[in-house]
Amino acid sequence: MKTLIKNIKIITMDDEKPLIDCGDIIIEDDRILDIIENGVSECNRIVGDPKDECYESTSGQCDRVIDGENKLALPGFINAHTHVGMVPFRNFANDLPLEEWLFNKLFPMEDKLTADDIYWASQMGIAEMLASGTTCFADMYMFEDVLAEVVKSTGMRADLTRGLQCFDDNFNIKTDRRVLESIELFNQYHNAANGRIKIRFGPHAVYTCTPRYLAETAALAKELGVGIHIHLSETKNENENCMKTYGKSPTRHLADLGVFDLPALAAHGVYLSDEDISILSQKKVSIIHNPASNLKLGSGIMRGARLLESGINIGLGTDGASSNNALDMMREIYLAAVLSKGVFEDSVGIKAYEALKMATVNGAKALGLRDVGMLKAGMKADISLIDLNKPHYYPLNDTVSAVVYCGKGSDVHTVMVDGKILYENGEYKTIDIEAVKDNVNRITERLFR
Repeated sequence: MKTLIKNIKIITMDDEKPLIDCGDIIIEDDRILDIIENGVSECNRIVGDPKDECYESTSGQCDRVIDGENKLALPGFINAHTHVGMVPFRNFANDLPLEEWLFNKLFPMEDKLTADDIYWASQMGIAEMLASGTTCFADMYMFEDVLAEVVKSTGMRADLTRGLQCFDDNFNIKTDRRVLESIELFNQYHNAANGRIKIRFGPHAVYTCTPRYLAETAALAKELGVGIHIHLSETKNENENCMKTYGKSPTRHLADLGVFDLPALAAHGVYLSDEDISILSQKKVSIIHNPASNLKLGSGIMRGARLLESGINIGLGTDGASSNNALDMMREIYLAAVLSKGVFEDSVGIKAYEALKMATVNGAKALGLRDVGMLKAGMKADISLIDLNKPHYYPLNDTVSAVVYCGKGSDVHTVMVDGKILYENGEYKTIDIEAVKDNVNRITERLFR
């Protein structure tokens, strides 16, 4: 199937040609066939209904035409750290520090969750992400096999991780329930759904995993050929307790245990010393910035500009709906751009384009995805269209700045993954949103009664 998106403004995220003021995007099946700057003067073929236009050139006849007037095309956002199954805990246990929120509030409630809960919560989380332009996400939680099935049915792209925890060294890696679930997840879903699903291992953090557990799960991940997804230096307490217990920072601790010898996503990275940054740069660890969650939990603000100076790849994530409380990447992009300016008194440390890279190109790099995160020929057709016909976009003096500093998740008009439209003008193509709402309400009533 061929699709033409015509006469549209394009942010490609390709440094060689980052902005096309007016162009056509030609899609064949799941990939971008071509991008033509200045567009096509006129479509020269009429088929079927006289109102239907079709593009015909060296690329051949198209089957579908999307009018891009007053719209902007850009790569779908990549939410590189979240916990989609936490949707039922949105607006619960607010205004608490992380340790109290996590151990006293969240962990007891999570014990009540069922596979059915995760099924409906996952659909709600994916619906929210699609409606705000996200086409791919990296998740760490439980019942990830259920989430994998939801990813398959909704058409989303995802990097999935079963969260791993162990507080007691009296364990056997060959019989550990969570580890066995991770292996099964890998065997069943890695590269599933036309490659839209990837699997990695997810030891939660230094404060929820013993050193031997971290080392052995990392060794197993290496054996399977998968990467790591972990929380890192999210709070001062995490750093101080690690120093007190092991005599080293969480970064050094994980590096010494071999965790960073694998491709790794390290979420948060708020409290990183210069030595930590040097280690992470050497190990090519991707840091995933979660500005809204870190602010809400009072955890602090990551030194983004310092990490970029050291050559560290920074992706962007929302964290879960309980700690954020939204899964809107447009909000994260804005915060990533402005927080660093104000806190560190540096207006150029993280520029608008760099913030947008975090949510697209950098996120793809963090997840090891070579064919998403950018709009150019040969890349996957994971595309979001933004409606520019909104008051807050006038005048459009600088397109990238407009998206970063003015954009809202509600501006997203159309979202496609693998060339398939999943969301268009408020309508979900693969999700029964009313059924999802009803079931999420049912779940929360049970959890909180």
